[in-house]
Amino acid sequence: MSATTADRQFALVVKADGTFELIEWPTKSGTTLHTLYKAIECDRVDVVDLTTRLSMWVDDEGMCNGSDLNQYASRLYGLHQPLYQPYFGTAVFTGGLDADGETLGLDQDQALNLLTRYLDILIQVTNVTDTDLLPKQTRRHED
Repeated sequence: MSATTADRQFALVVKADGTFELIEWPTKSGTTLHTLYKAIECDRVDVVDLTTRLSMWVDDEGMCNGSDLNQYASRLYGLHQPLYQPYFGTAVFTGGLDADGETLGLDQDQALNLLTRYLDILIQVTNVTDTDLLPKQTRRHED
């Protein structure tokens, strides 16, 4: 039996260069760390809880191992909690914990909401406008 979209869980991966990926979060117990290590490309992770239903995972040594500042993840964190430090390297946003202490993925509504907030930040940081997203031949030239 395949899972419907409503049953699937996700995580938002935000890289320091602003690129992102929405990945499927594993529902099998015991696979959380492997998924995080692979997505963040590190051997040790740390988690900060933004809310009881939203967590951000980062490289535990990202601040001191030469990883780039992730202003996108830092700003997304700042929408939920006061920002006391910047975050470095790739960040993975997941859901909270279940009754057994296992990390949950984001449900479809959470993922869409978080992705919308992330895209708003990306537009602010890069000053992208709707016109910038149009192919060159359809842009209006201003003299």
